[in-house]
Amino acid sequence: MDFLSTALPPIAISLAVILLAVIFWPEKNKRYPPIAGTVFHQVINFPRLHHYHTELACKYKTYRILDLFKHAVYTVDPANVQYILKTNVANYGKGLYLHSILSDLMGDGIFAVDGDKWLHQRKTAGSHFSTKVLRDFSSEIFKTNGVKLAGIIYEAVTCDESMDIQDLFMKSTLDSIVKILLGIELGTMSGTNNEENIQFSNAFDDANQATLHRISDIFWKIKRFLNIGREAVLRKNIEVVDHFIYKLINRKIEALHNSENDELYLKKRDFISRVLETRETDPKYLRDMILNFIAAGKDTTASALSWFFYMMCKHFDIQEKIALEVREATGLNNTSSIDELAANLTEEALSKMQYLHAALTETLRLYPTVPLDAKVCFSDDIWPDGFNVKKGEMVVYQSYSMGRMEFLWGDDAEEFRPERWLDENGNFKEESPFKFISFNAGPRICLGKEYGYMQMKIVSAVLLGSYKFKMSDEKKLVNYKTMFTLHIDGGLHVNASPRV
Repeated sequence: MDFLSTALPPIAISLAVILLAVIFWPEKNKRYPPIAGTVFHQVINFPRLHHYHTELACKYKTYRILDLFKHAVYTVDPANVQYILKTNVANYGKGLYLHSILSDLMGDGIFAVDGDKWLHQRKTAGSHFSTKVLRDFSSEIFKTNGVKLAGIIYEAVTCDESMDIQDLFMKSTLDSIVKILLGIELGTMSGTNNEENIQFSNAFDDANQATLHRISDIFWKIKRFLNIGREAVLRKNIEVVDHFIYKLINRKIEALHNSENDELYLKKRDFISRVLETRETDPKYLRDMILNFIAAGKDTTASALSWFFYMMCKHFDIQEKIALEVREATGLNNTSSIDELAANLTEEALSKMQYLHAALTETLRLYPTVPLDAKVCFSDDIWPDGFNVKKGEMVVYQSYSMGRMEFLWGDDAEEFRPERWLDENGNFKEESPFKFISFNAGPRICLGKEYGYMQMKIVSAVLLGSYKFKMSDEKKLVNYKTMFTLHIDGGLHVNASPRV
């Protein structure tokens, strides 16, 4: 039923390029980015979309992709990124176009809106996520779930079985973010209500992919109206997502109403309890906020950890170096138990793990959890590189491609080398957020950056400090699945052995 967006023959594409070039012929005294392709090329290259855009970015730092109604401007130039996200940030936002693409799934959550709606959620989240109570609460959750993960891996080791570690990370991060947001034990890793949780996770992943397809499918609104093809599947997946989220909200509200006074403080350590204290009880508002934060806390961290462990399997020497750093930072040896290791992952110990921090950051450089991001230009503008952009155009900055640009990272840009993030004393050194854009930048910089690093470091330290990992099939090619977040297609199957 998706015949309207299937690949077109080369002659049709050529004619389309000529037609679009005539439609969008440059105005006098205007310098527009070169036309590098069309939406039809994106459809053809969708399974390898980020490779395709990286190839174009190597030829042109800034370029245009045309479709029948408007065109998008893509850039890997940090000066342009800084201009979009900071210097002239008021001129760029989600706008009606991107909101229409995102809102069926994400509603009016923080990732789909601008203006007052965005500001209100940003302030609400910022005031809560900055509290020490929530940080300490989150740290304990990450340690607890890290130990649970290690226990599942122990069972696989005992049975001499391989495991899909990406699937384990998805379950772990879902349990963690729901506990942080709502104070609810979901139990996905332990199997409690596992089927319903997995249905939600799968439905959200499929909806994520289908929503991204809308950017390159010029007929998606027609399909949505007719309820056919991918849009029909998307609608069903959104129903599954909504059922899951509303059930969590109702469960939380009921728990708060039934709480004894002496239990109330413990329950209010989570995020939504604090939101409900402000008398914000609109179910749709809570649904959108929770879903957006679950997406931020589940998919992104699980994706980053999956690619990180893939890199550990590809670079065994780096894996060993990190395991040694974990033991030195915690003051433990290989005979210490997993529980002892987790208990010693204090804030001070984590701060000593500079090489682990660098290796995680290097992973995010090459495999950013959000490989590209888009805004809409609200009025005609000129970028620092001298190119004009028009009102209503979509502008896209490409984290995946930027991490592979030699003009930004040198001749070894595509190599995994954590040392590039360390100074002569072995301490982590920051790069400009407009060059390393994995956590966004400017006013919209990721609120969960600190939490993301904390979770990744705790989970990595627990697992690498306890086990050695290798690919189950070292010859198997590993590739991404084209979605808003950079999942490994088909999962990451590994074997583990005890570190003794």
